[in-house]
Amino acid sequence: MQLVVWIALPLFGIILGWTVRWLYARFQLSSSEQKAERVKKDAIKEAEAEKKELLLEAKDELLRERNEQERELRERRNELQRYEKRVLQKEESLDKKTAYVETQQQRFLDREGKITERELALENQEEVLRAELERVSGLSPEEAKRIIMSSLEDEARHDAQSLLNKIEQETNLTAEREAREILVSTIQRIASEVNAEFTVTSVSLPNDEMKGRIIGREGRNIRTLETLTGVDIIIDDTPEAVVVSCFDPVRKEIARRSLERLISDGRIHPTRIEEVVQKVSQEIGQIIYDEGEKVLFDLGIHHMKPEGVRGIGRLHFRTSYGQNVLALAHSKEVAIFAGMIAAEVGADRELAKRSGLLHDIGKGIETDTDSNHVELGVELSRRMDEDERVINGIAAHHGDVPHSCAESVIVQIADALSASRPGARRETLDNYIKRLENLESIAEEFDGVEKAYAIQAGRELRIMVDHETVSDGGAKEIAKAIAKKIEANLRYPGRIKVTMIRETRIVEYAR
Repeated sequence: MQLVVWIALPLFGIILGWTVRWLYARFQLSSSEQKAERVKKDAIKEAEAEKKELLLEAKDELLRERNEQERELRERRNELQRYEKRVLQKEESLDKKTAYVETQQQRFLDREGKITERELALENQEEVLRAELERVSGLSPEEAKRIIMSSLEDEARHDAQSLLNKIEQETNLTAEREAREILVSTIQRIASEVNAEFTVTSVSLPNDEMKGRIIGREGRNIRTLETLTGVDIIIDDTPEAVVVSCFDPVRKEIARRSLERLISDGRIHPTRIEEVVQKVSQEIGQIIYDEGEKVLFDLGIHHMKPEGVRGIGRLHFRTSYGQNVLALAHSKEVAIFAGMIAAEVGADRELAKRSGLLHDIGKGIETDTDSNHVELGVELSRRMDEDERVINGIAAHHGDVPHSCAESVIVQIADALSASRPGARRETLDNYIKRLENLESIAEEFDGVEKAYAIQAGRELRIMVDHETVSDGGAKEIAKAIAKKIEANLRYPGRIKVTMIRETRIVEYAR
């Protein structure tokens, strides 16, 4: 019996626990369903409320849109009414104008009819007068017309020629006056110094003992310095001074500075000389480039190739022949003159300045050829791809080639202005005339020469020979002989052109 009780009790507890759990689950399920039902009802109520709210908003928006459209329609209707009123007014105005035009047209037609009648009457009268005139004069209409046209033509030609002569005279007077004013104004506006320092060719020494140190053992120091710089160093009896001689001003300047630096340093031997010359050469090269860039900057000239800048800078150490000023200062002055004149006459100012600056650039080129500075400058400018007008300005500034543009003529004028201002020339007028006379006298010494003329400021010698005593071949031989004699006896810048003229002139008279 106890065994049954022990078995029944746990079984009863299990059944009771399961029953309680089932009842609790049913209760929870019923509560969740009720809660879900409540949530569903609340959601439905909220949805209906939102739906009503949206409908109200939609109705309000629709009402606003309808009111806006009605307002726009009213405005458009009012505007159309205004346009319609305006069109009606214009139509009325056009109708009035049309009526007025028709009235005027009818009036003009009436006048035209009267004018036509008057023209017919005048034509009839003209025919009568013409017939009477032909009868009195005895000329046909064609003959009378030809006489009148000829008379009018002669009178018109006479008046035109008189007018042309008057205009030409006024133009010549005006052109001469304006040219004089331009040149005077240009000269007044430039204020460059008349004098410039010349390249120093002598070097001062602290004492005469320094001469022996410069010469060195067996002359090795002076030979090294002369070889490296390409100059001649003259050591004579002049106390405490040596002379540096060289035709190239740049090399002369390098030698002078190197010698002064060696003297101040005190160490004079071949190795030291080589170091100093190399360093001074680099400094001079930099000075040359800096001077070229400085001039270009002062003149406002751009896009110059490095070889052109160096060619301009080398003019800083060179003096133009017969000029009391450095070649670079002269070229800068010519550029300023050319720019001023070009601005006055309406030419290309920048091109004229560039041509004026480069016109003597050939003087800054070191060469072993016998070409003059004009040919060297033209060759360099072609390598630099300069404008053809600039090249012509360089080539024609001494009159060797014809001018191809106004800027070329301006450069020649500016060059003459720069060289002719007071104090610009070292050479006196007497020396200049004497040199021209020497040229002519050398030519006139040869047999067969009738007359010799030194022209182009002594740059050309034009010789007239007797055609009866001198043949064509003989004229060539005389020209060569004169050129060689000029080279041997005279000193002059650049080159002199010898032009031989042999002319056969035969004159006969028909009687």
